[in-house]
Amino acid sequence: MSEKDIGSREILWKIHETHPDLVKPLRAKLEEVKDPEIGLSVIQLGLIRQVQIKDDVVKMDMILTTPFCPYGSVLIESARAKAQEALPMAVDIQLGMEAWDFSMMEDPDAFGWGLTP
Repeated sequence: MSEKDIGSREILWKIHETHPDLVKPLRAKLEEVKDPEIGLSVIQLGLIRQVQIKDDVVKMDMILTTPFCPYGSVLIESARAKAQEALPMAVDIQLGMEAWDFSMMEDPDAFGWGLTP
């Protein structure tokens, strides 16, 4: 995970370097994908770990907040659909097994619980 600058926790994906014009529309659409239990977006939670474009296909690496998330399949399909709305190409999501924790959040204060890493 990279950070844009000190104080910012925006995760930098490979498309920040290769297709910077696609980052803003992609992030905007992915912000619409909310975890129904937590109420935060996959962007706020830091669940989209990597995005790159390979052979005209958007390749996204995504994790879930828990391995047995009851809404996992809905979140993955919603992220795929929103990414496809934002970008004019096929989207392939690879589910990672990396364990999620609060430090991965772009905005750890979004919960309002004072859980800043």
